Amino acid sequence: MGSRTALVEDLMERFPHVPREAVFKEDLLRGGVAFDKSALTGNEDGDVKPKSYFIFSFDHGTLPELGEAALNRPPEEIILTGGPYDLRRTVVSVRVNPSSPYRVAADEDGMLGLYLDGKRISDVGVPPMPEYYRHKLSNGKSVMEVAPTIQWGYLIYLTVFRVCQYFGAKEECQYCDINHNWRQHKAAGRPYTGVKDVEEVLEALEIIDRYDTAKASTAYTLTGGAITKTVSGRDEADFYGHYAKAIEERFPGRWIGKVVAQALPRDDVQRFKDYGVQIYHPNYEVWDEYLFKLFCPGKERYVGRDEWHRRILDSAEIFGPRNVIPNFVAGVEMAEPFGFKTVDEAIASTTEGLRFFMSHGITPRFTTWCPEPTTPLGKANPQGAPLEYHIRLLQAYRQTMEDFGLSSPPGYGLPGAGRAVFSVSSFMDSLPADAEATV
Repeated sequence: MGSRTALVEDLMERFPHVPREAVFKEDLLRGGVAFDKSALTGNEDGDVKPKSYFIFSFDHGTLPELGEAALNRPPEEIILTGGPYDLRRTVVSVRVNPSSPYRVAADEDGMLGLYLDGKRISDVGVPPMPEYYRHKLSNGKSVMEVAPTIQWGYLIYLTVFRVCQYFGAKEECQYCDINHNWRQHKAAGRPYTGVKDVEEVLEALEIIDRYDTAKASTAYTLTGGAITKTVSGRDEADFYGHYAKAIEERFPGRWIGKVVAQALPRDDVQRFKDYGVQIYHPNYEVWDEYLFKLFCPGKERYVGRDEWHRRILDSAEIFGPRNVIPNFVAGVEMAEPFGFKTVDEAIASTTEGLRFFMSHGITPRFTTWCPEPTTPLGKANPQGAPLEYHIRLLQAYRQTMEDFGLSSPPGYGLPGAGRAVFSVSSFMDSLPADAEATV
């Protein structure tokens, strides 16, 4: 194509039913964005909400490799609007890549813009520092460390266990840098609590509830690494569930409660429901049987792909199909040397998985793969999957939902280009802007 601009414009022309905003968003998510010094935040002392590194690094380099962006953090997310493509409001999670053809910089008037191949393609908005981030817990910890918010303030992300008990090359998911992200923040001397105390979480939520007067925060997610034994004497369902129980007792009905955990047996899933969780995310990661075994060796060893899927279907009987929303990592299907060699093959496989779950009323969602360099798949595939794969996935995803008469899943805000806030993929941007959608 000769330039990234030519590639993007070709895809917008070939796939006119995919919002143009989603084409840019997927490209930024898969390949990252560079930041001029003028676009960095000033960390927690500035006027811009900084990147919190809430679970994974979502960067194309380690902290020492990010240069100025490691010293003064980039914003948590950016909003794209206007420009020559007349972009509607598009929220994009920040994934730093100093060598990206995309760059955020201020012009001579101090206005931030997104530049591609040296040309300004949109205005850039950054999230203001929320008032609740300006207040500390009684022990001096920041709200950003204990209960960061993402998706433009919609979601409180509670990573209450910051490492994973699937450990080492024979167990860790091959695209996941949760354990490395923990290590790099500790090595850099940053506060990064491994196991968050339930009372700290409640205190942070009290601060958010007090100062979030607009009630922008609508949901919370409880998550962290897989637990194969115990943490603090609790198994996985009880460990994550006891936070939900405490939150729901202290703040009944204030937020939509979600939990991301392994696909657990029926009795454990029932405990989540009993604790007050409303939405369950038993992520299935990648559909293809061969790739699941290669890329998720710990999950294959402890549970197994077929059993994982059976448990997802069982959980729908407890939560209701609409409230079971498993994630997959979009793009790893094409990771060399084991992934599919063509976009056609990869889309066919992923669509097979979508049809399997959607035929049971379960609506998966996906995160756009960021090839973090400390992971085996990221190291071998620094460019990630082709942009065409991601655009065609959006098309296939929407078509499959329509085939089964499904609508946007609850707990993600409003769907539609210009309205969506889900920031780590464009699936919500690409769905119809249904005014009756459950948010």
